[in-house]
Order: sequence, then structure tokens, then C-alpha cells
Amino acid sequence: MTTLLDRPAPTGRRSRARNGRRLAVTLGAALVLLLVVLASFALGSRPIPVDQVWHALVAPDGGEATTIVRELRLPRTALGLAVGLALAVAGVLFQALTRNPLAEPRILGISAGASCGVVLAISVFGVGTLAGYVWFGIGGALLAGLLVFAVASRAREGASPVTLALVGAALDASLASVVYALLSIDARTFEEYRFWVVGGLTGRDLSVAAQVLPFVLAGLALAALVARGLDALALGDDVARGLGHRIGLIRIGGGVAAVLLTGAAVAAAGPIAFIGLAVPHLARALVGADHRWTLAVSALLGPALLLGADIVGRLVDPPGEIPAGIITALIGAPLLAVLVRRAKVVTA
Repeated sequence: MTTLLDRPAPTGRRSRARNGRRLAVTLGAALVLLLVVLASFALGSRPIPVDQVWHALVAPDGGEATTIVRELRLPRTALGLAVGLALAVAGVLFQALTRNPLAEPRILGISAGASCGVVLAISVFGVGTLAGYVWFGIGGALLAGLLVFAVASRAREGASPVTLALVGAALDASLASVVYALLSIDARTFEEYRFWVVGGLTGRDLSVAAQVLPFVLAGLALAALVARGLDALALGDDVARGLGHRIGLIRIGGGVAAVLLTGAAVAAAGPIAFIGLAVPHLARALVGADHRWTLAVSALLGPALLLGADIVGRLVDPPGEIPAGIITALIGAPLLAVLVRRAKVVTA
């Protein structure tokens, strides 16, 4: 006969088993990322054995393998880690804040803000290097995010998921029209912008990764702070308030984190599609809806997916290559069609 004292035990065992499975998935994702990073160093138009990769990293000798690994593949791998992590975590935040499973980093007009900043840097200020207009891209993204939250917060219902999405869509369209207008009247700007807007990791040096790293780390720290509050927010505003959470602060913290992450990623690598949309869904399928675990797994799977796309782009037609942004878009189009058919968008 089962007594009351016996009943909590199975729940505790189930909880431990669930957390054990989540930990195993997280470790598995970390292993996948490690293997993809090794492949990013080793594979390309000139394959390099792993032992030579290690030697080039820890004891460079000035040979061809050292030059390829340290000057070409190390910068793009480092940037891929930062950008993939930023886009995936930002996607989790956007989907949680808007309670929309189809949300991704473009939804609040932040990508359009970064694009507008880059175009203005090229056309108005004459900036001609990627390292130079990264700052303008980050600034444009931050201003766009602040504008969306400022306008949405003045609505009658406040910065609700629906209001944020509507204001973001309007801003995205407005900034896109400004970008197209500037591109149509300045051929030089169009040539510079064309390289950036495709989205990819090639042509970037370590200075670009170093520029965006502080923003990525700050966004990641904020995301970790609001993770538990996002779990409550998913239950609805009234329930979250009843549990003692300050939903205004959660939305502001999550929004700032998402803006920092998206702005840094888009400014450095261009508007890369699919990572922020698909990786959160994959992470939730693996570890459930707990945002602490979802964020952790997304932070590992995002860079693995982006670096994997970059590797595929190198191997398709060597010695040429296809930018990672094109590879991710090709993968993302059919997935988006599936999500549109299956997803239930929560609007309240």
C-alpha cells in the first residue's frame, strides 16, 4: 500500500532522470561543437590533418599549414562561434518574449537597423572596411531595438508580444526602404553592401570577432539572468505576476539581451538566416521548455550549425566557396514551411 510519504519519491526520481538526460544532451551538443570546430580548422580547399592543425595553433612554424590555420581559418572559426551563439540565443529570447514560435532576430527590426547603420557608414561617412562599419551596424541595431521598445511601451496594453511584433514589422519595412533608397543612388555603396548582406564568415579577421565579443558576452549574461523569468512569462503575464516576477523587468532585460546579441552578430557577419529560427526549436525538442537548458543547448548548437554551413560552403566547389548565409537560407526555407504549417502562434 502506498502512503503519502512514498509519493514524492517517484517525482524526485523523474526529476533527476530528466535533468540527467538534459545534462547528457548538453554534453553531447558540446562534443558536436568541438568536432565541428576541429573540422572548421581541418577542412577546406586545402585539407589539413588534425595533428598539423594542433601544431599550427600551439607551435606555429611559418609553414603553409600554419598560415592557412592561423590567418584564414582561425578568424572565421572564432567569428562563427560568436555569431552562431548570439543568433541562437537571441532566437530563444525573441520566441519567449513574443510567445511566437516563428519569431527570430528580424522580428523587431533589429537586423534592418544593423543594415541601415552599415549602409549609412558606407554612403555617408565613407567607411570602406568591415572592421570600420561593424560599429555602425551595432549602433543601428541598438537604436532600432530601443525605438521598438519605446514605441511599444506607449501602447495601451504596454509592450505586449503583439505590440512588439507589429512595431518591429513596421520599423523593419521603414528601414528597409531607407536602405534600398540609398543603394539605388550610390553604386559604390551597393558594391560594398553586397559583400556584407549575403552573410558569411569569409573575409573577416580576428579584430572583427574581438569587436563584437563584449556585446555577445553582455547579451549572454543578461539572457542567463532572465532565463527563469522567461519560464514564468510563458505561462502568461497574470500567472507570472502571481509567482512574484516583475514582467516589465524581464521583458526589458530579455529585449536588451536580444538586441545586443542580434546587433553584434548581424553587424559582424551580415543577416544570416535560419540559425535564430530553427536552433531554439531543436533545443526545446531535446531538453524541453526550461529556458535555462534551452539557452545552454542553443548556445552550443547555434555555432555548430553555422560553422557546419561554412564548412559545406567551402567544400561544394573548391577553391571557390559559397557563403554560409546562402547555405543556411537553403536549409531554412523548407524548415520554415514546415513550421508555418504546424506552429500555433500565441498572441496573448
